[in-house]
Amino acid sequence: MEVLDVLNLGEIAQYFSKMAMFPVFDVAYYIVSILYLKYEPGAVEVSRRSPVASWLCAMLYCFGSYILADIMLGVCPIDYFHNNSHILLASAVWYLIFFCPLNLFYKCVAFMPVKLVLVALKEVVRTRKIAAGVHHAHHAYHHGWLIMVITGYVKGSGVALMSNFEQLLRGVWKPETNEVLNMSFPTKASLYGAILFTLQEAHVLPVSKSTLICLFTLFMVSSKVFMTARHSHGSPFALIESWVCHVLFGSPLGTEDAHDHHHAAPAAAPAPLSPAKNKEELSEGTRKRKSKKAE
Repeated sequence: MEVLDVLNLGEIAQYFSKMAMFPVFDVAYYIVSILYLKYEPGAVEVSRRSPVASWLCAMLYCFGSYILADIMLGVCPIDYFHNNSHILLASAVWYLIFFCPLNLFYKCVAFMPVKLVLVALKEVVRTRKIAAGVHHAHHAYHHGWLIMVITGYVKGSGVALMSNFEQLLRGVWKPETNEVLNMSFPTKASLYGAILFTLQEAHVLPVSKSTLICLFTLFMVSSKVFMTARHSHGSPFALIESWVCHVLFGSPLGTEDAHDHHHAAPAAAPAPLSPAKNKEELSEGTRKRKSKKAE
């Protein structure tokens, strides 16, 4: 850690780790979360047909990770809802995104430069939630590494893990969107981040918590902003995961490409019909050329 001391990054990381999240960072978190809710098919129709159901979905998007983590640790799942300021703030954001006249608020926050800033602020909150979840579990279970990892993982991606339940509130059932089966980048990053913070809490990782928070936040912000700007749904971990799964579990490299190829194979079955089609196209082209010459 001598390099960090020379660059004076230790003090910067310490200040950054103690920075208050409310209200600026939390507002950004609520805006991006509810913005993604509005992107869901049928979400706008539900907000018009049943505003209560839409509001409940928005609250799950904003506070689902706290609810799920509290259930796991044996705490009352509605305990977080005693924070009136957070509930009112999230409710105001929900109302503005769904019901603001002329969709002005939605258009402003969905404008790409503004959205990138909000996404960056949201990832700051995500990292802080992962660290807080691991720390909370460490106090309850000092040697329960798995519990610490799961709690941090849930705190960072609880909204995605509860997506199927949230869909039921909107009258939708899509079991194929199970986040455990098809992990998105934020879910994977939350899992890996929870592992890192657990190792730090267990004093296995020789780095201070403030420094780890700062470094992991930089990684999350840069990755998510880049992916959002490029409209990408990939993962920076894809190459490493492919090799690790190949070595440990015998999974073939490029499984997704092979899978897509096998599914695309039946579509190539009508190929024998192509010669006739080509003849028709050629004859039609010949007729057009003759008609042009005649003209």
